[in-house]
Amino acid sequence: MPYFDAASAAPLHPVARQALLAALDEGWADPARLYREGRRARLLLDAAREAAADAVGCRPDELVFTSSGTTAVHAGIAGALSGRRRVGRHLALSAVEHSSVLHTAAAHEAAGGSFTEVPVGRSGAVDPAAYAGALRPDTALACLQSANHEVGTEQPVAEVAALCAEAGVPLLVDAAQSLGWGPVAGGWSLLTASAHKWGGPAGVGLLAVRKGVRFAPQSPAGERESGRAPGFENLPAIVAAAASLRAVRDEAAAEAVRLRALVGRIRSVVAERVGDVEVVGDPERRLPHLVTFSCLYVDGETLLHELDRHDFSVSSGSSCTSSTLEPSHVLKAMGVLSEGNVRVSLPLGTAEADVDRFLEVLPGVVAEVRERLGAPVSTPPSASPAASLVVDALGRRCPIPVIELAKVIGEVPVGATVTVLADDEAARLDIPAWCEMREQEYVGEEPADRGSAYVVRRLS
Repeated sequence: MPYFDAASAAPLHPVARQALLAALDEGWADPARLYREGRRARLLLDAAREAAADAVGCRPDELVFTSSGTTAVHAGIAGALSGRRRVGRHLALSAVEHSSVLHTAAAHEAAGGSFTEVPVGRSGAVDPAAYAGALRPDTALACLQSANHEVGTEQPVAEVAALCAEAGVPLLVDAAQSLGWGPVAGGWSLLTASAHKWGGPAGVGLLAVRKGVRFAPQSPAGERESGRAPGFENLPAIVAAAASLRAVRDEAAAEAVRLRALVGRIRSVVAERVGDVEVVGDPERRLPHLVTFSCLYVDGETLLHELDRHDFSVSSGSSCTSSTLEPSHVLKAMGVLSEGNVRVSLPLGTAEADVDRFLEVLPGVVAEVRERLGAPVSTPPSASPAASLVVDALGRRCPIPVIELAKVIGEVPVGATVTVLADDEAARLDIPAWCEMREQEYVGEEPADRGSAYVVRRLS
């Protein structure tokens, strides 16, 4: 069964498995002890730290191991903000950061701090000048991911890091998605990552803090990991994480070329064969293994289930697959379609034949889901068009409001409007995105007795 969700968790690398089993036998003792077993464990821990630091591009004494990438983010942001509290309590971050960063920012604000989200363009990247504009005299820390976890767009980290350095603000980079492909360029100050994203075992994160960065750990002081990650180290998992990071880096150059070509094929073939689809993210400045596209008039949850029935494991940022029924904050910030969203992220070693079969299956699956939802095949003009129409989609979830809009847009003359009444949060994103895809004018949102009224003017 082809597994195409490496951005969530990559399959355990064979080197990680070998290292884990070996370390279970050799690295079970306390590395802080001076007897033989402890010294052996300490040697394994030191070697793992050196290997990980070499991959990150920092000194071994600047890197600690945490219990997860999320823990590393929480500890990194909290420690940097506390260390620079005399400067101020303002935090700058991009609007498409991982939820671990956004949750930490929200907690910081609840505790009396403040933060600014820097917007992104339709490709998902920040404008360095806009990011610089968010830096203030009281900015204690800036955060920017190296590459986006949902759409694969790489961020201009080096440019933003230089601007942050000019402003005297440290930059924390979440490198969870990119570290397996290579070190992060630029003068970053703090860096976080997670082993299960590159094929290491779950439960190991990395936190690197450059020398000279003011940092005050917020957890109770401990003797291990420079006091920045309390608790007994999971040494076998740490050894496996470091060994697999080195292994995937050795394979990265060749696999990046191969997977970039496969992803490029997915990007082009999906656009050709599916129809009414938007391939999102930067087409060039992107991770080599990840592609995301959104299909009009498709229920995202149903689409994922149907692909699973055809033995393909993929992910989605669609609100229809979320327990909150809210669209992905990443897609929302980009202003792109969220309904029928599919993220394909290929693990190392993905076979070309599996990608070819996926591209053969996908168009039929999308067509079946659209037919089941009663989506329009075409929208021919009415013989006697109405001056304007109101579509009541209250109480109906994505993608039904957009499907109903598409069904009737041809029934009004060019220049007339269709008003869609909807109380689904996704409509606020998907109706404007539909207008851009279908070259219609999105007039705007108006208040309504229930939900909102979204006004669309027919242009063609």
